[in-house]
Amino acid sequence: MVEGLVIALVAVLCAGALYVASGARVIRQYERGVVLRLGRLRDDVRLPGFTMVVPGIDRLRKVNMQIVTMPVPAQDGITRDNVTVRVDAVIYFKVVDPTNAVIAVEDYRFAVSQMAQTSLRSIIGKSDLDDLLSNREKLNQGLEVMIDSPAVSWGVQIDRVEIKDVSLPETMKRSMARQAEADRERRARVINADAELQASKKLAQAAGEMSAQPAALQLRLLQTVVAVAAEKNSTLVLPFPVELLRFLERAQQQPAVEGAGTGRTGRQPSVNGATTQPPSSSGDGSPLPETEAPLSGTRTSEEPAVPPAPTPPAAPSSAEQPFAHH
Repeated sequence: MVEGLVIALVAVLCAGALYVASGARVIRQYERGVVLRLGRLRDDVRLPGFTMVVPGIDRLRKVNMQIVTMPVPAQDGITRDNVTVRVDAVIYFKVVDPTNAVIAVEDYRFAVSQMAQTSLRSIIGKSDLDDLLSNREKLNQGLEVMIDSPAVSWGVQIDRVEIKDVSLPETMKRSMARQAEADRERRARVINADAELQASKKLAQAAGEMSAQPAALQLRLLQTVVAVAAEKNSTLVLPFPVELLRFLERAQQQPAVEGAGTGRTGRQPSVNGATTQPPSSSGDGSPLPETEAPLSGTRTSEEPAVPPAPTPPAAPSSAEQPFAHH
């Protein structure tokens, strides 16, 4: 009888120990515990460490308080300037109120993920392509505000949202590449035109200085010849200045003007009223013998001109006579 009582007592103690052990819980440092007793929320939130719950009556929900890194799946959308893009992002959030994270929402992770996807699509539709490519900081802030507004009631705080990548169609990439090339070519042409303008101004100044000193032009010509000869080419291109041609032309005009001043005509004085031409030179440069004007057969300007006697027509030859008609 006593042995039976001892065995029953030991069994009860073992069952009690098992019951108590089944209610023991350990909460890690980065977790918080929310207890539901018979479906009702307990006000106290269990802190990290060892804690006890009533087995079969209490239900402990552990909530992770660490920062969660969640990738947002790539979303296809059309920007405000009608360009189809594919954008993916990453979101960083953490739970600040474990009670609301358990009571206010069924699965706060899934809720945050869906909210991030819809907000990302909304941002894509409200933004231009240039903003998605170059002004991401502003878009990240707008996306963070859109997700954080409903997440506050879930006991979740959004720390940061980053747009990872923006995928463009191949046709749009080629168009943007052509646009960039055209823009760079335009800037290159503007720079070249500016350089030509500055060079023309400097050349004009140099031309003014050289016109004051003609010897400077010859020195510059010699420098050009030396520079060309240094290349050791078989053909030497020697520029001939136009100013030198003008100098030679002026030098030829000066003797002609002096000759016109000394003798306006080249005729010799006449003998008995007849004028004689100056001796001309032959093709080899030797002067031709002078011809004297006849003294007896000369006619003065006062004598009237006698017309020459008419010459009788010549008789036609036998070959030229017409045939006689018999």
